[in-house]
Amino acid sequence: MSKSVAIIGTRGYPSYYGGFETLIRRLGPYLVDAGWDVTVYGRPGAVKTDDPLLDPRVSSVMTKGLETKSLSTLSYGLTSSLSAARRKPDVALIMNVANGYWLPLLRSRGIPTVVNVDGIEWERAKWGTNAKRVFRGGARLTAKYASELVCDSHEIRRRWQRDFGRDGVFIPYGGDAPASLPVVEGLKSREYVLIVARFVPENTVPEFLEAAREVSKKWNVVIVGSSGYGGELDLAAQKLADESPRVQWLGHVSDDQKLFSLWQHAGAYFHGHSVGGTNPALVQAMACGAPTVARDTVYNREVLGEAGVFCEPTSPNISQSVLGLMANRVLQDQLSRQSIERAKSEYAWDDICASYDRSINQLVRVSEPASDLT
Repeated sequence: MSKSVAIIGTRGYPSYYGGFETLIRRLGPYLVDAGWDVTVYGRPGAVKTDDPLLDPRVSSVMTKGLETKSLSTLSYGLTSSLSAARRKPDVALIMNVANGYWLPLLRSRGIPTVVNVDGIEWERAKWGTNAKRVFRGGARLTAKYASELVCDSHEIRRRWQRDFGRDGVFIPYGGDAPASLPVVEGLKSREYVLIVARFVPENTVPEFLEAAREVSKKWNVVIVGSSGYGGELDLAAQKLADESPRVQWLGHVSDDQKLFSLWQHAGAYFHGHSVGGTNPALVQAMACGAPTVARDTVYNREVLGEAGVFCEPTSPNISQSVLGLMANRVLQDQLSRQSIERAKSEYAWDDICASYDRSINQLVRVSEPASDLT
């Protein structure tokens, strides 16, 4: 008889929205191969049912929720948790601490839980005061009721030990090492600067857009990303692209091969993410061999090691660091090789999926009593 796992807190399987969804596209089939009955909860319209890589052995269940910026995670987390509580899987794997509010429900049904706590959501500038309070409350409940925590970086693990008195297991995100891909039409290998980021302030997008004015005087600049709902940063990116023939704003790119090619052939990839642990985009950029200039944070230094150039989050510092890397082909090649090797040794998907398998397997063997809600 196979063991069963419910996966809650992503947009579904298969989905290409973000890091959680990328993880589940790899983890779902891996767990099936390892003997698990896998059910992934998702949101209507968020999955690619025609995806040629879809594994039909992974069950997909859609629940209802409120499609608003502040309530979607909570509402879909509730309906998914209610469904899982009825079905009673052997273990639940949960993404996002906002779903900590529903852990007592799962525990009351005797369902052990592994929660990926991801980044420090309540420190993200994109959230208002109330949303930050919700995430902080979810984190406290996660610390109290989760059977096990997954921390995607060592620094995040230390934060949870310090702030909540809870330890966790370190499991980062992974990256795919693509074959050699053709350069995207209209570009030349190593002769353009790239940014790939959701348009939120903590990803240093405003500062990069300002720096791009200087950088684009000499090099092509390719901007990938958007806010998802319009806004000032989208308008600024469009204005920059309209004003400079060297700047392209591609918006969100869902074609993995195109995105991998952009990373693979970039002369400099700027990674400005400042909040969170192991960033999935950074790991994937490394696997593609992108020579990287990263915002100097403890998280980015942990992931890149010696395989990157670090800079302060100001427009002059960004443009200076990017222009320096663009002018140094030897350094570009060196960072590219180092990134690929580091991604292979530290962020391989098979190792990551095996770690998740071990974590949920241990909880099936040592299940918590259903009645302990103290």
